[in-house]
Amino acid sequence: MASTFKVPLFFSIFSIFSIFFLSQLSSKPHPLDSLTSSELLLVRAIVNQSYPCSKYKLTFQYVGLEEPEKPVVKSWLSKPTTKPPPRQALVVIRLNKQTRELIVDLSKRSIVSDKVYNGTGYPLLTIEEQEDAADLAIKYEPFLASIRKRGLNISEVVCSTQTLGWYGEEKTKRELQVACYCLNGNVNMYLRPIEGISISVDLEEMKISEYIERAVTPLPKAEGTEYRASKITPPFGPRFNAAPPTPPGQIGFELDGNIVSWANWKFHLGFDARVCPVISLASIYDAEKKKYRQVMYRSFISELFVPYQDPTEEWYHITFFDCGEFGFGIYAVSLEPLNDCPSSAVFIDGYYAAQDGKPVKVADVMCIFERHSGDVMWRHTEAELRDQEIREARPEISLVVRMVATVGNYDYVLDWEFKPSGSIKFGVGLTGVLEVKAVPYTHNDQIKEEVYGTLIADNTIGIHHDHFLTYHLDLDIDGDANSFVKTNLVTKRVTDKNIPRKSYWSVEHETVKTETDARIKLGTKKPAELVVVNPNKRTKPGNKVGYRLLPGPVVGPLLAADDYPQIRAAFTNYNVWVTPYNKSEKWAGGRYVDQSRGDDTIAVWTNRNRNIENKDIVLWYTMGFRHVPCQEDFPMMPTLSGGFELRPTNFFEYSPVLKTIPPQHLTWPNCTA
Repeated sequence: MASTFKVPLFFSIFSIFSIFFLSQLSSKPHPLDSLTSSELLLVRAIVNQSYPCSKYKLTFQYVGLEEPEKPVVKSWLSKPTTKPPPRQALVVIRLNKQTRELIVDLSKRSIVSDKVYNGTGYPLLTIEEQEDAADLAIKYEPFLASIRKRGLNISEVVCSTQTLGWYGEEKTKRELQVACYCLNGNVNMYLRPIEGISISVDLEEMKISEYIERAVTPLPKAEGTEYRASKITPPFGPRFNAAPPTPPGQIGFELDGNIVSWANWKFHLGFDARVCPVISLASIYDAEKKKYRQVMYRSFISELFVPYQDPTEEWYHITFFDCGEFGFGIYAVSLEPLNDCPSSAVFIDGYYAAQDGKPVKVADVMCIFERHSGDVMWRHTEAELRDQEIREARPEISLVVRMVATVGNYDYVLDWEFKPSGSIKFGVGLTGVLEVKAVPYTHNDQIKEEVYGTLIADNTIGIHHDHFLTYHLDLDIDGDANSFVKTNLVTKRVTDKNIPRKSYWSVEHETVKTETDARIKLGTKKPAELVVVNPNKRTKPGNKVGYRLLPGPVVGPLLAADDYPQIRAAFTNYNVWVTPYNKSEKWAGGRYVDQSRGDDTIAVWTNRNRNIENKDIVLWYTMGFRHVPCQEDFPMMPTLSGGFELRPTNFFEYSPVLKTIPPQHLTWPNCTA
């Protein structure tokens, strides 16, 4: 990731240059810095030297930082003036129909590890091979005949790809399904699916391996699906005032290389082709102790599982794993100033390796901004002191890191929000376009069969589906050695018969010792608070310092446990998992997710039932959205938001925002004539 950005024009020249040099003058690469454009080119050269294109059919499926082991990074952090650990890249290639895992050492300019992967599943798909597969359909004569039979114009047809999944086959091959749509002068392609045709493409041979035409279904209308501001027609919705501009030169934080410093927080920001934002080394300044204290070593979205609930022949395979099959970073999009991010935002570019290994720049792929939400950080009025008027309030101000990944029809707005109180909020917004099925129905009274969704417009069914996002949260609460504690809330009876109350609730602390005991399905057992503590550090009153998980809406899988998609997505079986730190255990659905078989998921790793008490542990949290589509989701879905929070629990001696200095509120002159 390169620390480049754009600043709105009304920022002062001094502000622009000062931020520019802050971001560029970091001379030494940080051990957790993402691979730069020049490093990606070097990786490509090193690999091509060993496997020349003239002799081998080679494609780069994934190139990312091979991060050093945590003790190595922390050792360097304790002496940052020393030589940093060697820069290495993890490279996954397809070479002559085989998957190979390479470790490339950039300082040695050589491949230091080269292994053939013979397990199940296939690597991340590239954009290029998906586009090539989609293009095959447009030129395939049986498909052209089907288009003519439907009275459609092939120039208005566009195609995209879908993964096939795994359904018990002993042998598999790299294949994709191709789905096609008819624009008819519009751009909202996903609302105009051409049903009744199944097209499979062999990716190794790059040819159509199966073509089936089943039926001709009416195409949903294009009218009413336009969403571009320049194209929509009356009646219009409400008109809003623009947000006031940020005072010139004020962005509220510092960016030194890829280290972000704001208020009492400091963290490292990275970019990855598979998971996109990676937040590392998050620490918070404790004014009482006069030092930064560790909170989170590394965090990212490990996997996103989206199972659709239509089990018919053309639809049953649609169960996407957006990170492991397609790549959140690969499908991350450039953010739009003032609409995706406010005027104060600083924009960051990202790079990933294309199929040929050359770097691809995603401009403005992330933004960082100070959020003034209009909410209250804290307040109090001493209402009972009648001779005094005492009222104190502090506005809520936070720092947000944002990215958007558009994977097919859905846009995912992902936020990491840091608060002065010590909380970290993780926000997810779902928007975009529904995945719909074309049907002959225009009214519910006509439907006499199960349609697996909601009739949201003429000839259009919005299919039921879920979204499960699994976060990898490597917490280091005031150090590496942590424990996972269930603070169970227990109802007790009052035993003193002189007291009229009959019951109360109390807490019972249960330190979890092994992985299997840490598996939790939220909402199914007695209430409890879930806390990661450092058992070796205590506050002055004797409490163990910690952070607790404040979950979002509780959603779990409804698929049968023996259903193949659920076997592959067993990481969603529980909302909470805890594992001991292991650098190789990063991706909850496994390293090779395309057509995976569920044999390399967190559900398998935790069967070893390793000890997690007073260890370096990782918290995994799965949040979900269950989506029963409705007409308001058509033709463009208003953002559906959710999230969760990590909140300090006896981490500080007292409220870290008690002595927050209130901001100076500026009054802007009226510049209108």
